[in-house]
Amino acid sequence: MLVTSTPAEVKGVRFMVMSGEKAGGGNGNGSVAGVVEEGRAGVSASAQVPASAQVPASALARVSAQAQAPTQARVSLRERKKQLTYRAISDAAVAMFLERGFDKVSVAEVAAAADISKPTLFRYFPAKEDLALHRFADREDEAARVVGGRAPGASPLEALRRHFLAGLDRRDPATGLCDAPQVLAFHRLLYGTPSLVARLYAYQGRSEAALARALGGGVSARLAAGQVIAVLRILAEENWRRIDAGESADRVYAGAVQAAEDAFVQLRSGLEPEGRGEGRG
Repeated sequence: MLVTSTPAEVKGVRFMVMSGEKAGGGNGNGSVAGVVEEGRAGVSASAQVPASAQVPASALARVSAQAQAPTQARVSLRERKKQLTYRAISDAAVAMFLERGFDKVSVAEVAAAADISKPTLFRYFPAKEDLALHRFADREDEAARVVGGRAPGASPLEALRRHFLAGLDRRDPATGLCDAPQVLAFHRLLYGTPSLVARLYAYQGRSEAALARALGGGVSARLAAGQVIAVLRILAEENWRRIDAGESADRVYAGAVQAAEDAFVQLRSGLEPEGRGEGRG
């Protein structure tokens, strides 16, 4: 889960928190595997505005020009233009938040930097927090897409495991294993701002809901999705905690891989080894 003090650099940063046969089966040992492993292949301002946050007229003009280019995914011209506008506004806002602090930047200043009115800004971003967290939005359904797009013969849980390990290997900020200065700056902004942390949980809730649908829906699928998303979040937070304490991503890598492997074993086998529960019978 990441960002610099200039819009151009901010654009390159992306996030994740982590976001069958009918779910509801289960393997009887309290594990996620009962649902995930047996799942179906489904769903997939003003003078106060700092110069670093100003969105050049040429950049906003490119929103329209870029929207004219052919798209590989079948996205409408209108939708692509909207996405580019979202990005330009969010980039300006994040740059300002990083420079001055989230609570010291007003929505009016962001609107001025993006050369739009406040009502227009609120049509794109319902809350101020969404200006900073917008880049999480396109990853809300990432876990669900991994399950839906998994290779033939791969179980949902194995697909999620491989995806997370691949993210660690490429130092994806979504895994917390990234020590790029701009990523560290954004994480410090995020975790140091209570309102952003609170808003992030709403994004994670939508990730959970999307994964539950991919697993077939129902209570068992929701329980499984909740556990998976929680594991992904905790793994990423632990990696981030170590890096914020001064360790490099390369130093943390081996431990991060082992922690991920252990976490997915626990998801597969359940909280208790079968037959060793207490207080039964």
